[in-house]
Amino acid sequence: MKNIEIKFDVNKLPFYASAKKGEISTFELKADEEKMTVSVMYDYKEFPLVLSCKVKTGDRVSIILCEHIIKLYVNGEIADEEWPFGNRLFNLGDDIVGVDGISVKEHAEIKEEPPSVISSFENAQGWRPGGGIFVGDCMPYRRGEEYHVLYLKDRRHHKSKWGMGAHQWEHISTKDFKTWCVHPTAVPITESWEGSICTGSWIEKDGVEYLYYTVRRANGLPAIISRSVSNDGYHFTKDKDFGFVLSEKFNGAVARDPKVIKDDDGIYHMFLTTVLVKENLGCLAHYISSDLETWQEAEKPLHVVENSDHPECPDYFKYKGKYYLVFSIRGRARYLVSNSPFDGFEVIDDTLIPCAGVPKCAEWENKLVFTGFEPINGYAGTMTFKSATAKENGELIFEDL
Repeated sequence: MKNIEIKFDVNKLPFYASAKKGEISTFELKADEEKMTVSVMYDYKEFPLVLSCKVKTGDRVSIILCEHIIKLYVNGEIADEEWPFGNRLFNLGDDIVGVDGISVKEHAEIKEEPPSVISSFENAQGWRPGGGIFVGDCMPYRRGEEYHVLYLKDRRHHKSKWGMGAHQWEHISTKDFKTWCVHPTAVPITESWEGSICTGSWIEKDGVEYLYYTVRRANGLPAIISRSVSNDGYHFTKDKDFGFVLSEKFNGAVARDPKVIKDDDGIYHMFLTTVLVKENLGCLAHYISSDLETWQEAEKPLHVVENSDHPECPDYFKYKGKYYLVFSIRGRARYLVSNSPFDGFEVIDDTLIPCAGVPKCAEWENKLVFTGFEPINGYAGTMTFKSATAKENGELIFEDL
């Protein structure tokens, strides 16, 4: 399936154009004074992927159709994106009727490595990128003197790619919580079978930076535990030689959000959101590795909840001599505390974390800094922060950052 570029100038409003195969519209353009929509049909669903934006007379429009992504540009600026699955029904050589001067030609992708810092902005509290992009699940990480936040880039509040989400990992960092640097996309969707790059975690070993995540797939197939690697902490490459799925005692299709940590003895542990199939109980599956390469299932899950709710976006850390386990139920995060690394976790008083959606944390200047998102009309919204310190019994005391 060849990549296609469709270009035209908006000469008048309203307008309508389409390409058809029989009675099926494989590609449609509709525009009026309010907005323009672009509809592209695939054999995966009986209804199209739809992109939209506002246009006016004189605008230059470009639509790029690739196997794994659709991009809509207006006057050279990205206006919307979608992420397809399956086979596109519109192909090179098909005629689009209804718009004068339309150009349809093969598109050659030009791949250039972006700089480590693309741009900067002030104050990430209440921030989102704009342009129809929202902040989803956040994954903070302390690297040297920098506080990094990886976050799920969201369009359409989880409705992209026919509801699979099509999330990707974006990346920002700061040294003072005032000025933030925007870095290249850490984990993009690069294959059409990737339904979404789900939440995960960052860990370093021998000077190499590793990002662990699951890739959601269509049709109930098990999610693949995957990773990307980097030597500089800014440019990551997918490790295509690495990947595994959970054992059959877990529901592999809902497996996600791997949290990878290194214990006091140098052994690596991975905790993943899933469900015990036989018991129909939500849990955090526990896998163990000595080298980050080969992973074996532990004797039992790290934590099992009392019903089928999914304990999402787990976080785990040691702080002031206590071990903390964090997870979210329906977006609300809570924490458990233990004196032992992998058992004995208990509830202490009110364990809800007041940092909006699925927060996780990294230590900064002897405090815990949690990062989450404040929803806007559904999943995803703006970035939000809370800091915390601990009482002697492990109870966390939260305050504004």
